[in-house]
Amino acid sequence: MSEESIRTTAELIRHADAVLVGAGSGLSSAAGYNHYHRNAVFEANFHDFEEAYGIQSLFHGFYYIYSKPEQQWGFYSRYIKFMEDAPAGQPYIDLVEILKDKEYFILTTNCDIQIPKVFPEDRICQFQGDFRYFQCSQPCHDKLYESHDLVSAMLDNMEGLEVPAEWIPRCPECGWKMVPWVQDNTFLQGEAWQTAYQRYEDFVRKYQGKKLLLLELGVGEMTPSIIKLPFWELTAKNENVFYACLNREASHSPEHLRGRSLYLQGDLAETLAALRQARSIAATIK
Repeated sequence: MSEESIRTTAELIRHADAVLVGAGSGLSSAAGYNHYHRNAVFEANFHDFEEAYGIQSLFHGFYYIYSKPEQQWGFYSRYIKFMEDAPAGQPYIDLVEILKDKEYFILTTNCDIQIPKVFPEDRICQFQGDFRYFQCSQPCHDKLYESHDLVSAMLDNMEGLEVPAEWIPRCPECGWKMVPWVQDNTFLQGEAWQTAYQRYEDFVRKYQGKKLLLLELGVGEMTPSIIKLPFWELTAKNENVFYACLNREASHSPEHLRGRSLYLQGDLAETLAALRQARSIAATIK
């Protein structure tokens, strides 16, 4: 990350008619909520699950094959409550300021409730779901249920690391177990999901032919078909679109995007803080 690349990105934002953000798990990692690796946050809040099951990360705990659902919901409820109570990290606060006074939309693969804490719902598409909601695991109908009260009840009645069977959430319609509304083989892409995705498509359509900046933040290689590849395609097909990738890991842009793409490698928290400062300085000069 160089000062020149930061200034260039700040200028790209300033001159863009709109900014489309693609936010990946690296943004939460930069805020201290690393879902894929063992870190201090995990050790401080989930060490008992690590000792009991050998779980090494939040992601590992979420998809771990427990011997019974009471154990699984013990982890689910603790994880969801932790993310619900966690303050939005500084990178998210910086991003709010970076996008201030701009037309923007955020497409994200994150389910961890951080983006809705600082951005309005009508400017977000959470492509892989949201911990704030549960769904029927079949699913037998198209409805999401707020998880807050159900999670609180499970935690209040925990026995050790397990949720008693009678407190495991069940679908009000069919009686089958509910699951967190996050991507898996039963993920409900119903009305709520379709409405959010339609907002994303409408935003892209609205700024077709105008100066649109694609700002990719902390997107890894696990699900490139959701953000990275569509952003590359959108840039390739539209001469007024520019693609900027901010990531801690080494990455690259396709050769055919040369001249209309920029890559900033470095600590994402530091990059966003520097970009916020550059935007602020540019605003005072303006």
